Amino acid sequence: MKKEKADILYDCALWVFNIMLDIFFREIRPRGSHKVPLEGPLIFVAAPHANQFVDPLIVMRECNRRVSFLIAAKSMKQRFVGFLAGLFHPIPVMRPQDLAETGIGRIHLLNPKTEPLRITGIDTKFTSQLSAMDSIILPRNAAKLLVVQVVSDTELLIQTAVKDRKALDYLMKSGGTAYKCLPHIDQDNVYEKVYSELNDGRCITIFPEGGSHDRAEMLPFKAGVTIMALGAMAKYPGLDVKIVPCGLNYFHAHRFRSRAVIEFGNPITISQEMVEQFKRGGQEKRDACARLLDTIFYALKSVTVNAANDQTLMVIQAARRLYKPAHRKLHIAQVVDLNRRFVIGYNLYKDDPRVMELQQKVLAYNQLLTYHGLRDHQVPEINLRGWRTFGLLWYRVGVLIVWGLLSFPGSILNLPIAIIAKAISTKKAKDALASSSVKIAGRDVLATWKFLVGLVLIPLLYGLYTLIVLWICIKSELGWFQRILFPMLTWTFLPFISYASMRFAENGVDVFKSLRPLYVALVDPDSTENLRQLREKLSQNITEVINEIGPQVFSDFDSNNVFRSDSTSQESVSELAEGGRTFSQIAGEFLTGTAKALLDDSKIFNWTKQDEESDPDEVLYFLDRSGTANNSAATSDAESGPVISPVKKRNHSKLRE
Repeated sequence: MKKEKADILYDCALWVFNIMLDIFFREIRPRGSHKVPLEGPLIFVAAPHANQFVDPLIVMRECNRRVSFLIAAKSMKQRFVGFLAGLFHPIPVMRPQDLAETGIGRIHLLNPKTEPLRITGIDTKFTSQLSAMDSIILPRNAAKLLVVQVVSDTELLIQTAVKDRKALDYLMKSGGTAYKCLPHIDQDNVYEKVYSELNDGRCITIFPEGGSHDRAEMLPFKAGVTIMALGAMAKYPGLDVKIVPCGLNYFHAHRFRSRAVIEFGNPITISQEMVEQFKRGGQEKRDACARLLDTIFYALKSVTVNAANDQTLMVIQAARRLYKPAHRKLHIAQVVDLNRRFVIGYNLYKDDPRVMELQQKVLAYNQLLTYHGLRDHQVPEINLRGWRTFGLLWYRVGVLIVWGLLSFPGSILNLPIAIIAKAISTKKAKDALASSSVKIAGRDVLATWKFLVGLVLIPLLYGLYTLIVLWICIKSELGWFQRILFPMLTWTFLPFISYASMRFAENGVDVFKSLRPLYVALVDPDSTENLRQLREKLSQNITEVINEIGPQVFSDFDSNNVFRSDSTSQESVSELAEGGRTFSQIAGEFLTGTAKALLDDSKIFNWTKQDEESDPDEVLYFLDRSGTANNSAATSDAESGPVISPVKKRNHSKLRE
């Protein structure tokens, strides 16, 4: 009975959060969810962890199973966050970094050659701050030193010699270096809870990177997930634990009304031989964990986009937009898959002279776009005659005014939420950045706190508006029926008005973005024409090089069709059958349909959108001849491209670069 009650609370809470996710994201598209087993114990490993508390919600939304997830005990101590997390069967984990304290005094290494394991302190209190198995962290996370023996208040021994040059520089300073003390935490209770959940046939979600971050590539994985899987199968003979890789791919993860793709890979089956190796303990146990962690790493590589840095990712995304495999639009799941293929090909051929030359050309082209104030997807639009450009510009100004007027009521009503959410999320990002050594700008917490603030403020603000209407009605000379009716109507229709205004505002923003290329084409036609021709030539060069290299990287590469189009295949049918339409999608279709006549400027100016792909994170305000928005997702077709086989890591060693 207790379990059934918990499941009901889980389902109700997830339903509420699904509504919030539909509001925050313009689109969330699952891919490969038909691969998730509907029965039996599962461990979902998700990466990259780019959206603090939002990531687990997206996994829970799309995995078709009820899941428990591991959460930092520090987060559970936050009242509001802890209450919400408690609805989803969390397993709190005490992390050493949450208990870290600043070390007293300073430490240094006297002689790295004769005594490489002996750390001495200046005014330190080792005996009260550290014990065997605790760790010392050097500034900027330069090194983590495992303590094996505390000799005195000013002397201790570490497990391995320090070889990293940056760490040695800190330790060899004449006055020593500051440090932090990390306690050793026994996680046996956590593992026992996980083993019990898996033995009951339930599911666990874990982020193997540890904490969230805003980097372009995955962080090194922690070994805990392997101990959970192998330990459960070792403790309960006959238990078959599957590990399902989940790739989280965002288009501007921290922005309101952005897009996301969650891709599920093939479940990983753990061999009994590996479990027996784990049982034997010692070095064999560590080897078994390392093998399984390597398998998980490559499985997640096959469902995520990993670039060495933001500049590389920018170049790859630009090249993907310019590549013309076939004249067809791609939906966001296909865009993610194509980005991933580009990353793999780039890592293997980044030293090829052809690729290096193209990289420089793409960077130069991006600089020209910045100079003109344009985005890549806007360049084809400047290929219009002068009178049509002028007419289309003023037509869209008129449409922008209409969208602005329609979005105005909801914008004013929700302005306090937007201001407060931005202020709180920015503060939380600064705090997270200050306490982390892996974050770049702290963007991974922005969406989470915007989401949580909205979850609290939306009902409170709408309740306040309802009370104001009630107070006005009481003060008026209305009858008792009207005094009750008007506040009830206010409470009922406020969400619909706000949502409709939000969609109108989205259309208005898309229209506004489309004005710049039209204006530039009018005032500087020669320069913009040269830019368009440069884009066409660069697109041809990129396509030629990729068509040469593609067959050497992917055995199924087809320059005429980079995605299989066999809609009758089993994978295609499963992909098409994933999930029903959400309220957001239904409402969006309704609003788009009612505005069909107003939007279709292609019929007015006898002009249609260029046969270019619309980038999901740079959505165009272009409509095809049917009058439907081109920023809506196309029908999903079958998954394409080979995954990187976990057991063939030697053949893909360059992917770690």
